[in-house]
Amino acid sequence: MRKVMIALVLATVGAPAMAQTVTSRAKTADYQFSYVYPAAAARIAGLKAWLDADRARMQAKTARGGTAGRRHAAEGGYPYNAYSFDKTWKVVTDTPRFLSLSGDSYNFTGGAHGMPASYGLLWDKKADRRLEPEAVFTSVAALQAATRAAYCARLKAEQVRRNEGHVSSMNTCPPVKDLTVLLGSTNGRAIDRIGLIADAYLAGSYAEGAYEVTLPVTRAIVAAVKPEYRGAFAVR
Repeated sequence: MRKVMIALVLATVGAPAMAQTVTSRAKTADYQFSYVYPAAAARIAGLKAWLDADRARMQAKTARGGTAGRRHAAEGGYPYNAYSFDKTWKVVTDTPRFLSLSGDSYNFTGGAHGMPASYGLLWDKKADRRLEPEAVFTSVAALQAATRAAYCARLKAEQVRRNEGHVSSMNTCPPVKDLTVLLGSTNGRAIDRIGLIADAYLAGSYAEGAYEVTLPVTRAIVAAVKPEYRGAFAVR
């Protein structure tokens, strides 16, 4: 049996409570694994349970993949590069109604390079449950209609800036359904900005990386929010 090294720590990085993290790490000959989430999330029992379950699921998947990858390498007579998976959750904002988190992961399965990905997560304190950020809107189509023009314009400007005056190689504006949605706040009292992330290959090449656009909440966006959540939003 291969030796597994696992560490679970509560680390303080700087003074603010938001900087505290719960970190889980594992390393074997087959794979490396890291999963981090903020202490603000650990203090909410239901959210902590979901994050711990997500961590266990992703570690088990990485372990299975690593074991199979090593076997295939041995059978094919080529060197094995250990699989790895890293996922980190951070606080976007903590308002009276919502704790909003952003997640980033990097998954390496022995190819030319790993694949990054982004995630959004919302905890509804009033209902004591986890939501996808899109779930607070009447529909994804309504959110797209309220953000499309501003999003595409800002995305194109960022593509041109990043590519030294040229439009991205993909020259496309992906739909909201393909994006990661993050809900943010400038004052910690209400959601007044929205982040839209296009992961690699959605709005540009792998080398260009992810494109993130942040939009202020407008009246049109508030109108697209479900009535039960509108009080948690504010126009900027």
